Amino acid sequence: MTRLNLFTADTELDADDPDGFKAGMLRFGPSLAAALIGGTIYDLPPGQSNCPYHYEYGCEEWVIVVAGRLTLRHPDGEDVLEPGDVAVFPEGPAGAHRLTNAHDEPCRVLMLSTKGEPAVAVYPDSDKIGVWPGGDADKIMVRRASNVDYWDGELET
Repeated sequence: MTRLNLFTADTELDADDPDGFKAGMLRFGPSLAAALIGGTIYDLPPGQSNCPYHYEYGCEEWVIVVAGRLTLRHPDGEDVLEPGDVAVFPEGPAGAHRLTNAHDEPCRVLMLSTKGEPAVAVYPDSDKIGVWPGGDADKIMVRRASNVDYWDGELET
């Protein structure tokens, strides 16, 4: 049996993440041979978020606060979550969320998610859409304003 401890697992910072989004991360699902559910641990220093406000299609996500306090932005406002609190983000706009440590102590959270592909994420604040048709290598990130007509490039002149 392969296992991981949520309290002692080490996370790593991505040097490319901008200030405001510098969170330690460990995607551990593959190391446990998980196929249908993904698991990620995030260590959020004070003042940092794990990603921008977004919602998804093709994916349901859960957050479980392991340590510290987490400020959760959602469509109805903000709430502070404490250790042991669980929140679920369904597909679509009702599941929009942003996780931020707006407190003085570090915060550790566990994110669980279904793993469907293709997957789509919508970022309302920046009006972007991200599409993952089959992994990160094929990822597409566009602004909604770049929308083209269905027949664009299909008809001969």
